[in-house]
Amino acid sequence: MPSMTRIYVPADSAALALGADDVAIAVAAEAKRLGVAVEIVRNGSRGMHWLEPLVEVQTASGRIGYGPVTVSDVAGLFAAGWLEGGVHALGIGDPAQHPFLARQTRWTFSRCGIIDPVSWQDYTAHGGGQGLARARALGAKATLEAITASGLRGRGGAGFPAGIKWRTVHDAPGDVKYVVCNADEGDSGTFADRMVMEGDPFALLEGMVICALAVGARKGFIYIRSEYPRAIAVLEHALVVARANGLFEDCAIELRIGAGSYVCGEETALLESLEGKRGQVRAKPPLPAHHGLFGKPTVVNNVLTLATVPEILVRGAEAYAALGTGRSRGTLPFQLAGNIKHGGLFEAPFGLTLGEIVDDIGGGTATGRPVRAVQVGGPLGAYFPRAFFDTPLDYEAFAARDGLVGHGGVVVFDESVDMARQARFAMEFCAAESCGKCTPCRVGSVRGMEVIDKILAGRDVDANLALLDDLCSTLRLGSLCALGGFVPYPVLSAVRHFPQDFRRP
Repeated sequence: MPSMTRIYVPADSAALALGADDVAIAVAAEAKRLGVAVEIVRNGSRGMHWLEPLVEVQTASGRIGYGPVTVSDVAGLFAAGWLEGGVHALGIGDPAQHPFLARQTRWTFSRCGIIDPVSWQDYTAHGGGQGLARARALGAKATLEAITASGLRGRGGAGFPAGIKWRTVHDAPGDVKYVVCNADEGDSGTFADRMVMEGDPFALLEGMVICALAVGARKGFIYIRSEYPRAIAVLEHALVVARANGLFEDCAIELRIGAGSYVCGEETALLESLEGKRGQVRAKPPLPAHHGLFGKPTVVNNVLTLATVPEILVRGAEAYAALGTGRSRGTLPFQLAGNIKHGGLFEAPFGLTLGEIVDDIGGGTATGRPVRAVQVGGPLGAYFPRAFFDTPLDYEAFAARDGLVGHGGVVVFDESVDMARQARFAMEFCAAESCGKCTPCRVGSVRGMEVIDKILAGRDVDANLALLDDLCSTLRLGSLCALGGFVPYPVLSAVRHFPQDFRRP
């Protein structure tokens, strides 16, 4: 029986949107026509989205990548001998040696794009399961100490130290405790959570079980948005496989699907939704660590935080803490989106400057026009001008310039952007997504749109700019959660750094 060549065709949502399913069908058909034995593996994405679908062939000398591949390229690839690593115009060589990947420091994404996402054999062959084995050997106390020593902070946007949150839940009284994964990734320009769930779901599940062991929980939930059908399908498959392989001996994990409300990315609104209620923000205190899901002590961490935990226990807390800068330790998967030449995911230690991310790694704008503004931290992040490109990507450096790192989304705009309309969009977004519980957010965002409309119309510009500033102060200080509280970041940064756009000729 002839040997079978493995061909990796990504089933990541980005690749699927660019025709990966049709490419997989074409590869299978051409192999059958030629009488060639191949095994098509639907892997996750490596994160080089401008090359998707990036198809990889397992050759005698290693994996060779070709991309972006279309259906019309398939016959030519076979004719060029791609099963043996043959030369073709779409060839990029070993993907791991591509400059975009070679300069990364991958912890959270160490397996993503490499393995079959739902193969337990692939997962364990690439180090999966070792973190949980280490946690079981260490025990709860030493595991908590390791996560605290690593400096891991929540990657959902707030940047709260994971070790402190876990210890709070561990120390809280109660015979029932929960671990909740916030997979309600809703920020524009962010896709790292989705990529983990679609490309390495067992890492997330293993991280949740480690957390449960550390805090004394016996039940976990993943709360995911309904707009992620591919991630949902992969997770459902992964849960069955993980259960069959004994991953959930210490903690049972279930998947729950939300309706797609942006505010349910806020942890207390998420918990309300998870309990079957309307997704509205709770007043704090009490904190979820004391009084969370169904009134019990609850850890709420996002996908990236939990998926990084197994790797920290395997490689060591000290090694992770040695990366980064200041109080921002370890790595962050930056997501490059918007008007950018090399869009995708780039995992690196905190400390790279915004200019390095956009100009060097991202290659500047896709249009070739000068970069005018960059928004980091989702739709509620500040707009930074090129003058701020020396800002290091870390929580404290961005805060010092009235910005947010958030979930690590980096959205680029060229010189054609109208920043006054971007400011209006921020208010419009808040109005559409507000849960309605607090007046500053519910009413203030609508008033904000009206004030900016007057400014755009040239009516009493100075007075309305002063009113807008006052309104933003009310939103920032009076809102119950970050939705209303962070809207001033994009609005006031647009006014501050791009004042000419608010004074129409």
